[in-house]
Amino acid sequence: MTAAAGPRPYSGSAADRVRAAYRRIEAVDRPEVWIDLRPEAEVTAEAAEVDRRLAAGAFLPLAGLLVAVKGNIDVAGLPTTAGCPSFARRPAADAPAVARLRAAGAVVLGTTNLDQFATGLVGTRSPYGAVRGAVDPERISGGSSSGSAVAVALGIADLALGTDTAGSGRVPAALNGIVGLKPTVGAISTEGVVPACRTLDCVSVFAATVDRALAAYAVLADPVDAQAPPRRPGPWRVAVPPTGQLGALDPGWAEAFEAAAARLAEGSELRTLDLAPFGAAAAMLYEGAFVAERYAAVGGFVSRGGADLDPTVHRIITAAAELPAHRLFRDQAELARLRELALAELGDADALLLPTTTGHPTLAEVAADPVGINTRLGRFTNSANLLGLCALAVPAGTVAGLPFGVMLLGRARTEDRLAAIARQLTEPPLRLAVAGAHLTGQPLNPQLLALGATLEATTRTAPDYRLHALATVPPKPGLERVAPGTGVAVEVEVWRLPAAGLGALLAALPQPMALGPVRLADGSSTTGFLCEPAAFVDAVDISGHASWRRHLAAG
Repeated sequence: MTAAAGPRPYSGSAADRVRAAYRRIEAVDRPEVWIDLRPEAEVTAEAAEVDRRLAAGAFLPLAGLLVAVKGNIDVAGLPTTAGCPSFARRPAADAPAVARLRAAGAVVLGTTNLDQFATGLVGTRSPYGAVRGAVDPERISGGSSSGSAVAVALGIADLALGTDTAGSGRVPAALNGIVGLKPTVGAISTEGVVPACRTLDCVSVFAATVDRALAAYAVLADPVDAQAPPRRPGPWRVAVPPTGQLGALDPGWAEAFEAAAARLAEGSELRTLDLAPFGAAAAMLYEGAFVAERYAAVGGFVSRGGADLDPTVHRIITAAAELPAHRLFRDQAELARLRELALAELGDADALLLPTTTGHPTLAEVAADPVGINTRLGRFTNSANLLGLCALAVPAGTVAGLPFGVMLLGRARTEDRLAAIARQLTEPPLRLAVAGAHLTGQPLNPQLLALGATLEATTRTAPDYRLHALATVPPKPGLERVAPGTGVAVEVEVWRLPAAGLGALLAALPQPMALGPVRLADGSSTTGFLCEPAAFVDAVDISGHASWRRHLAAG
């Protein structure tokens, strides 16, 4: 017996989508994106099997979504090169992350180019060629997950897997105008991944939208081994550093960041944070002893040399062999001190808002200063894994015609919370007035929280409504609009939630409830819960309480 089929995440068959993707690959003519692209006939046959299973009633939450996989993650039947042909291995099985996507109905197109051995944030350190930016091919794509990000940005793949040790799942997302989710280290299995720094690596997700990235994360992530932090009614608390602490940014980027913070302020509580411990921890990733773990991962191979080794990657990894053991112990103690300071600065904030990176250099600029530019790009991303944080990079407009992005950082296993906050930037929030079972502390309030809603205010309606106790399970009231002067001002909460959240709420709304305009005491109007008139026939008029809470308190 098969499970009920889930909602199809696209229109048309999976096989048709594969054929369209290969026509798109031909049209964009970006061969440097791919290391190994699977034959179209093979992928189409796999997609047709997904269509067959879905038609038979299988539950496939990612059915027919097309996936690109970074070339340091195992895909059965394709070589895993990590951006170095002479290093290639032939895996007999998919990495668990790839296997989980396939089990959920996703279809793998092939493996993508990267900064060799995932060492870099520029996307140019590869014998397969520099991956150019999706918007401006004279500029870098960002790395190391360069090909994966560009495959999504060009509309070829719906999802892509990358890795992220220093920012590789976030910098290319920002530079190409897409979403990059860097989960908590350990949340997604890194088995079958060529390590960069084994204890700091994580598999990351690229997508065009926050919701699609989160859907993939739900499939990829291992079960939470401890209770997730409880949801709050909001507003979200977001820490923002003073602009002067951000350092040098490309022209217009500071202003774009301030504009993003201002948008968040409309539905979140902003507070100031000292960025110093975060910056100090970020510098330790390459300037401290932690880089020695890169030598532990592939140093033996790199030290033997080879014509296909990138010279910058070779220099970084081999230099790490000279670090003494005592330096690592010293740096571990310093990192522990900085982690304590950073988390104290974060306090009870739900997230830290930062620019994802510092600018968008050209290919020529990176060629002239490969290490200096790379260091600048990782200013805000390098600290996340060292400090045990998760992160979500999202688009936040454009500057001079190029994508600009911001990043939200949060404590371990708060990925869903970051997504809820990010939706305030990527989706215009809608307002919803609730008067009964969806109020804070009432039985249906978790529905709002699960949809990313945050509480804006507690207020009253205009004095044009009556309140009735309905015979429903769970108990709830019905709000009825009446002639002016014949009603009361009813207590309501006004919530902000993404448009998609309001749509999901409407789709699941049981009779006799309905959504419609509700006039508030200040004269404004917002969408709110109302009730079909037929439900009032057997309902008890409780307008004298003018509040569902007061009615319940009165017994």
